[in-house]
Amino acid sequence: MHAMVLKKIGTALEWTELPERQPGPGEIRVKVAACGVCRTDLHVVDGELPDPVVPIIPGHEIVGRIDAVGTGVQGLKVGERVGIPWLGHTCGVCPYCKGGHENLCDRPLFTGYTRDGGFATATIADARFAFPLGEAGRDVELAPLLCAGLIGWRSLVIAGAGKKLGFYGFGAAAHILAQVAKCQGRSVFAFTRPGDLTSQSFARGLGAAWAGGSDEMPPESLDAAIIFATVGDLVPLALKAVRKGGRVVCAGIHMSDIPSFPYHLLWEERQLVSVANLTRQDGIDFLRLVPEFGIVTRTTRYPLNQANQALADLRAGRFEGAAVLMP
Repeated sequence: MHAMVLKKIGTALEWTELPERQPGPGEIRVKVAACGVCRTDLHVVDGELPDPVVPIIPGHEIVGRIDAVGTGVQGLKVGERVGIPWLGHTCGVCPYCKGGHENLCDRPLFTGYTRDGGFATATIADARFAFPLGEAGRDVELAPLLCAGLIGWRSLVIAGAGKKLGFYGFGAAAHILAQVAKCQGRSVFAFTRPGDLTSQSFARGLGAAWAGGSDEMPPESLDAAIIFATVGDLVPLALKAVRKGGRVVCAGIHMSDIPSFPYHLLWEERQLVSVANLTRQDGIDFLRLVPEFGIVTRTTRYPLNQANQALADLRAGRFEGAAVLMP
């Protein structure tokens, strides 16, 4: 097998030939057909997440077919197409796992961060955390759903049932969630980098009721706002944009420091919450609804050995939607 491996934090990934790996008990081996490139991959490469594991193969939006099954695996078979998300393993015995909050597990493993991921021709996964995908849809279009879609979905649920939603940062997750929100009869207000007319036009093309810079106020108060961008300075702006009792959801796994802000922005029962990881139930719920939503992902494809270019283009905002590596 071949993989793009992060051997030292802050350096480029290296094209590496590795021995073929065999699945252990409860595991599957998946031949990777497509792997999305997520902003969290940048956080891994840059060492912005705690306790990094290196060497590591990044990538956690994996679509592929099972080509080997370990002992004890039930419900999955060789040849089946599956998706492998960010949450790659949980302990099952801590208070969070037992209480239905496995996304907060005390001893988790994360795909592409603390266990090898999908920037490779093949990967090993815990079978319990692989989602059957069926045969509908192309691999490249499904890959972004495995994180941008799933984390976006969890953020949307936590944001509540409000009709007027603000999305700060209109990238991979927001372009999926805008389509979901439209299906649900909600209005989306898209906030981009100031002056980014291309992204604003992209948002309007996906049905956004309004699109403008993150330094602007929307034309009407929002019921909720989801911050996808990793910029802490957006938190006070989002609080200012939501109505009394409104909610601001921070969707990223990493964010720059939030600046101090006057209490009146939070007063009147506004809420500020974060989203951490996902649960398997989130995946089941969202993937079941994908055909109903009719989601179309905008993707830019890269060969696997050009993963560094894909990461650089993501960092610079050179494409709309999501990047996907194709082995």
